[in-house]
Amino acid sequence: MKKALKISGLSFLILFLLLIAVPFVFQGKINDIIKQMINENLNAKVEFSDLSLSFVRSFPQAHVRVNDILIKNVAPFEDDTLTTVKDISFTMSLKELFKKEGEPLIINSIRIDEALLTLKTDPLGNSNYDISKKNNSDASSDRKITFDIKDYSINNSALTFKDETSNMTLHLTEFNHLGHGIFSSEVSELDTSTETHVSFSMDSTFYLKNTSLKLDARIDLDLSNDIYTFKENKGYINQLPITFQGYLRQLDQGQEMEISFENPESDFKNFLAVLPEAYSKNIEEVETSGDFKVKGLVKGTYSEETIPNFDVTITSNNAAFKYPNLPKQVRNININSSVKNTTGHTDDTFIDIKTLDFVIDSDVFKSSATLKNITKNMVVNARVNGVINLENLTKAYPIELDTPVKGILKGDITTAFDMEAIESNTYDRIKNNGSIQINNFEFTSKSFNHPFLISEANMKLNTGTVTLNQFKAKTGDSDLSATGIIKNLTGFLLSDGTLQGDFKVNSNSFNVNDFMTVDASSKDQNSKKQAEALKIPGALDCTINATAATVIYDNLNLKDVKGILVIRDQKASLNNLTSTIFDGALAITGDVTTKAQTPSFNLSLMANDFDIGKSFTGMELLQNLAPIAKVLQGKLNTKINLKGDLDEALSPVLSSVSGNAFAQLSGTRVKTDESKIINSLEGALNFVNFKKLNLNDLKTQFEFADGKVAVKPFHLNYEDIKIEVSGTHGFDKSLNYNAIFNVPARYLGSDINRLIGRIDTAEANNISIPVAANITGSFTNPTVKTDLSSGVKNLTQQLIEIEKQKLLNQGKDKVKSLIGNVIGGNQTKSDSLKKAQNSTVNTILKDIVGNKTTQDSTSSNTDNAVKNVLGGLLGKKKKGKDSLN
Repeated sequence: MKKALKISGLSFLILFLLLIAVPFVFQGKINDIIKQMINENLNAKVEFSDLSLSFVRSFPQAHVRVNDILIKNVAPFEDDTLTTVKDISFTMSLKELFKKEGEPLIINSIRIDEALLTLKTDPLGNSNYDISKKNNSDASSDRKITFDIKDYSINNSALTFKDETSNMTLHLTEFNHLGHGIFSSEVSELDTSTETHVSFSMDSTFYLKNTSLKLDARIDLDLSNDIYTFKENKGYINQLPITFQGYLRQLDQGQEMEISFENPESDFKNFLAVLPEAYSKNIEEVETSGDFKVKGLVKGTYSEETIPNFDVTITSNNAAFKYPNLPKQVRNININSSVKNTTGHTDDTFIDIKTLDFVIDSDVFKSSATLKNITKNMVVNARVNGVINLENLTKAYPIELDTPVKGILKGDITTAFDMEAIESNTYDRIKNNGSIQINNFEFTSKSFNHPFLISEANMKLNTGTVTLNQFKAKTGDSDLSATGIIKNLTGFLLSDGTLQGDFKVNSNSFNVNDFMTVDASSKDQNSKKQAEALKIPGALDCTINATAATVIYDNLNLKDVKGILVIRDQKASLNNLTSTIFDGALAITGDVTTKAQTPSFNLSLMANDFDIGKSFTGMELLQNLAPIAKVLQGKLNTKINLKGDLDEALSPVLSSVSGNAFAQLSGTRVKTDESKIINSLEGALNFVNFKKLNLNDLKTQFEFADGKVAVKPFHLNYEDIKIEVSGTHGFDKSLNYNAIFNVPARYLGSDINRLIGRIDTAEANNISIPVAANITGSFTNPTVKTDLSSGVKNLTQQLIEIEKQKLLNQGKDKVKSLIGNVIGGNQTKSDSLKKAQNSTVNTILKDIVGNKTTQDSTSSNTDNAVKNVLGGLLGKKKKGKDSLN
């Protein structure tokens, strides 16, 4: 007995080792067969990483597994991936491995895991799945594979089909399918079970979107006659049960079919079951009444010329539903609609919605529509008449809105049009009639600092146009009212048409901050994700004529604002916006465009008779362009031009911003006690009383870029002292200015005056010297250096020499010559100083005019200053101001 057990155990061990080892002998044979079959039958590039054969996994059958399959197309879809499969496995009898070449291999089961299949048809009608090679008896081998399948399955797979000839796309995701049956018999039966999610779109319109489909089908297979009969079948569309029966017969030129289907239950709860569960929620506890029926028949031949006739009806009569946790009921629901084709020609398919009515609370909604010629130039006729209280929607149906809305919409609209008229803006073929009224509409969003309330809006629909008769809205402290004409609204909503309009907008008070959010630049820039750049919609062609009694922007109060905003071709243009502010007049013209890859802006500001003190206190742009003007009193006329690029959020790109300005002062005096620069100059040049500077009709020009301002030379007078000033400063308050004072000798002290008195000539009394003052540092901490001491010293020595020559009786000509040398030398020095001064300014101007493409390594204070100045002009909320002295 013990010996017998040892022999049996040894035999089993040997058999087990053989089951493991023998597959390695046949594995190469199977690999060669598969490669041979691929090469002979498929016109595609096929790769797989591994092939394995096992006698243990499916004993007593052989189990073959192919891993990581990749199929790529050849021309005209060169290197496009047709399919990838994680693995395909199949079983066969062990005896199949011992068949001779030429005998068929019989496959008993197939399993496909994680297949991704992409099917395409290009505009020329070429299909990427047409990869079978044409029959070639000379090239093909005698080796065949036949199927005697009892089980097959496709698991966790996906399919995408794109037909560019009809602009149709089909997606199947989470596709799982299995079947049991025998294909080898002439008459057999197949049991199948399928689950998937379907999305279907045509011409960019989704008819199904992630819709859940389930189907359990039993099919009789009459393979000799190519007839497939559906016996016991039940499916689900989302949660709606559907049963169907009928047959499909394969013909030489298409398929003949007769299939009928319907929902087996008539409870209206079935209507809620059609909707995705994410929207309908749990419908088990919903109270319903009335019926809901879906019934259809598809009968005829599908071929290249015809489609089957079909008639699908959806009806409901006096139905109602109420969710248990919601206060409102939807009642008096009546639906009578159908989709039909009675000729077999695709163009004759039409949709007829005779009735689609319901009531929520006391609000009645009724509608009807017909859609014909839907595959070509679709013709639409529709009527909508009803009232919708938006607040009741969430009280009657478990819909979750991102932002809450309130308000009442009333409409009585009829429309008739064809799609070609929409696309070509042929307004006389777009027949609209009726009215739309909105009352107490309230919208809350993170995009607004306050709820947006439309107290009343009234629109009249006409052929081709919509007349906005009344529009009243309010948010925060701002109010708006508008009237206007809208063109091509139907084309804008239903196709890629351009929305055209002309509007008049009025406001008593418009606070810009009511329409702004916190500056995104205040967030951590390192964590900011790069998003697609914001774009002005290309589908807008609107002109807005705006008037406002008061516009409030930060600390600015603009009165009597008027202007025209034109939005067209991805450009927003502001035409001659005028306003009174700072006791003067302001005019702004410019545009922002996003049509190019890099958005840009170009603005021009003109100010007339601005009160200098008020404007430089309230307008940060002026503070940074001419900080010293803050200490002036009088009137300002200026024109400022600035332009640059914008980033993804339509904020200025600092390194690209540049511009120029012209300024003129009138009736101006200096408040010396408010400026550290003036105080420093008075300390260095005590003979000048800066309060008495003559600034009337002072004119200056400057250019700016990268946070730097270059001021061209300008002239002013103090009594008989002529002064020329130029230089540069930064938005970070740094400065580097030079001032040349042409100072008569009589201002230079008693010693100089005594020497001139002793010389006692008219020429000596007219001597003046250039005094250079260099102002550096910052506006809050300036440093002033002059060459006054050295100039006085040199002049004293020269006057002593002249007096000496006079005492030596050298004659008047000699004295005049010496005085002339003094005057000429001073003039040469003055010219040299001015040349050096102009050279410095020109160097800065060349950088500015040259539109530098890289930002200088200036301090972060400069960056912040530019952001503050320009951000406010282009719609960003400005940060707190720094003080200037």
